[in-house]
Amino acid sequence: MSYATAKKVEAHQIPVIDITPLRDGSDPAAVAAELHAASQGLGFIYITGHGIPDAVIEAARASAYSFFRNDAAHKARVGVSASHRGWIGQGGAKMQTDAKADFKESFIWGWQSNGSTSSDGHPLRGDNLWPDFLPDMQARSMTYFEAVHEVAYHLMRGFALGLDLPEDFFLKTTDRPLSRASYVYYPAQPEDMGEDQFGVGPHTDFGVLTVLCQDDVGGLQVETVDGEWIEAPPIPGSLVVNVADLLARWTAGAYKSTPHRVVNSSGRERLSLVLAYDPNPETMIDARAVFGADVADAEEPITCGDYLVWRFGKAFSYRKD
Repeated sequence: MSYATAKKVEAHQIPVIDITPLRDGSDPAAVAAELHAASQGLGFIYITGHGIPDAVIEAARASAYSFFRNDAAHKARVGVSASHRGWIGQGGAKMQTDAKADFKESFIWGWQSNGSTSSDGHPLRGDNLWPDFLPDMQARSMTYFEAVHEVAYHLMRGFALGLDLPEDFFLKTTDRPLSRASYVYYPAQPEDMGEDQFGVGPHTDFGVLTVLCQDDVGGLQVETVDGEWIEAPPIPGSLVVNVADLLARWTAGAYKSTPHRVVNSSGRERLSLVLAYDPNPETMIDARAVFGADVADAEEPITCGDYLVWRFGKAFSYRKD
């Protein structure tokens, strides 16, 4: 038995974009053009110049490792809630109905205002759960969340400009976002588990945009438009950005939501810091608002909140109980 494999990436296949001129306003149009081109191709992008201090990333990573290395009984005290906050152990998620459960653990938290997240009763909004055995975890995690969320806002401005829209087009309803962050822990995967076992199985992401901070272990694999799997190796100082399903829907498929997976064949533990950016639940996802009433291939409008509830129900076993 062996691992599922992927080809080494060629330099041109996953673009690297410095977003500094978008963040500081010196040349947002140039960055927007690069984001626009990349999103119509593979839909996966490395970004540099994101502005998140290394110390913020390392503090978040240290808290995550401290959590996952704890006893399962301790982690279970913050087991996942009905509003998708807390710890999901191994076997709690799978991306396709007929697939093996993902070989990973996750800890999830989300946007909060004044310490609370339950302002509108949406089923994917609720109070964050923080382990009492790691008193620094909340502050470190929220600092990281706020920093990476700001990066997501810059990127959404860039996408709007790339589509010749007002820069705030995608950010008009973002005062109570459904954004979630997660620490995702992949133990070393034994080779004898076979080619059909994944840290996370082939999937596209549910929401609008994903911003991922990899470690140096590797294992992320991306499917090209030709159906070939390629590696997306870590690049120091970068973040990985990928278009997710709702942004693809919002742009009538012009921006590509690309299948990807993780195979941790390194013999080491692997950790990802993930932000799933989503606007307010009432945000209407409608390609006609982007391209006009006559746009081809536009799906029926749907709110961000309704779409996410449907997708979460399919992917997570705890929501089926």
